[in-house]
Parts: sequence; C-alpha cells; structure tokens
Amino acid sequence: MHKPIVAIPADFREFDGNVWHGVPHQYVRAAVEGSGVMAFLVPALESGNDADAILDRVDGLLVSGSRSNVHPSLYGKVAVDSDGPFDPGRDATSLPLIRRALERGVPLLAICRGIQELNVALGGTLASEIHDVPGNWDHRKPDVPDLDIAYGIRQNVVIREGTCLASVLGAGSVQVNSLHRQAISRAAPRLAVEAVAEDGTIEAVSVIDAKVFAVGVQWHPEYWVGTDGPSSTLFAAFGDAVRAYAATKAG
Repeated sequence: MHKPIVAIPADFREFDGNVWHGVPHQYVRAAVEGSGVMAFLVPALESGNDADAILDRVDGLLVSGSRSNVHPSLYGKVAVDSDGPFDPGRDATSLPLIRRALERGVPLLAICRGIQELNVALGGTLASEIHDVPGNWDHRKPDVPDLDIAYGIRQNVVIREGTCLASVLGAGSVQVNSLHRQAISRAAPRLAVEAVAEDGTIEAVSVIDAKVFAVGVQWHPEYWVGTDGPSSTLFAAFGDAVRAYAATKAG
C-alpha cells in the first residue's frame, strides 16, 4: 500500500535573478519522518491553482511557515512597508486550498504563517509588530546564526481543556518555540482558540465545524519533530488523520 500524500504550498522566491517555488526542508522532513507521509509541493502561482485537482490527488494539507506575510488587503487593511515582505503567489495558492480542504474534509495542519493564512481564509484578521504592544513578549526569531538556538524551545503556552489540541498533547502548559512578529488579532468565527501564550497571544486554533483534524499552531513543531515530545506527538496525530482519510478514499 502506498504512503498517503500531503500537499505543502510553496513560496515564490528569487535567488540570483532566478525565481523558485520552494518549501523549507524542515517542513518536508517533518511530514516524511514525523507524520509518515509523502510530500507534494504545490507551486505558488499568483494566477492560482486548481484546488480541487490538487486535493483529488492528496490526503492532507500542511501549510508551512514562511518569511513572508499574508497581504493585509486580504483581511481589510491597508498595507504598509513594515507589513512585508509579501508573496502574492503564496496567498493565491494557500488560501483557496485551505478553504476547499475544509469543505471537503481533508486533514489540515497549519504552522506559523499557516495559522495566519487559516485565520484570514475564514474571515479573521491579523496584528502586526505585536512586540510593540505594551505587555507583550518579543516573539520574534532571535537573530543568531545557529538555528538550533534560534528555534530553541523557550516559551510557555497554555492549552485549554476540552480542545482538539488537549486531546493530542494534554491540557495545561507546554514549552514551545514560537517565533513570529504577526499574530491573530480577531479570530475567524469558525475558529476555536486552543492555546494562548502567557501574554495572551493566540498560539493555536482549531476549526470548529471541521469534519477531520484541522489545527493551526503559531509555533514550530516541525523543527524538533525528531527529539521533542509534543512536536513529535502533534505530527504523529496529523499523520494518523491523513492515513484515516486516505483509507476512506480507498474504500
């Protein structure tokens, strides 16, 4: 029996004058090693993709983090330079895939930029430069060359009782590596807040009416999926949901 396949929307990036469709390796590795699935990278086309044609061929959707941010016009705000960088191709690819995956009951795990895309796709808004808000932590990624230090697990979030995430990781405090300068401002009506940081920042959500596993986290479980218990458990749960969905397709 073939392994199930998970779609991962790519970023549209430029290197040395050439343009690339790419996904950071840490997400591909986490899907393959942590969830036990194969990865299918979806090109970031500003003209959009055929979401149904893609979802017909896969068994799950993993929406990764990225250096770029969702364009503010997509949640009713006027963009300023500090809101960037932007990636219209990523926006045009991820948001329709998220909406159709939820409509079709395809398992979904959204990470970092992914949780923000999930919120915007369902009608929520985002806040920029949250570290400038009095009382907030500085959630930004440390500017150090050692990625193990930059992605170090050092923040505490609280998972609410009775949530989807609590059924996977348990309710209460968990240590994570949350690295971001934007966050959910107004949660979309279809999203339940699953976990918050000690400063009140929303760190995890689930889709209230989802037919299957549909969770977004603001932190980076993909980086330590092989060594950190909660990170491994989250990706394993996503993999289980993907396999269960694939089994229903197989009849």
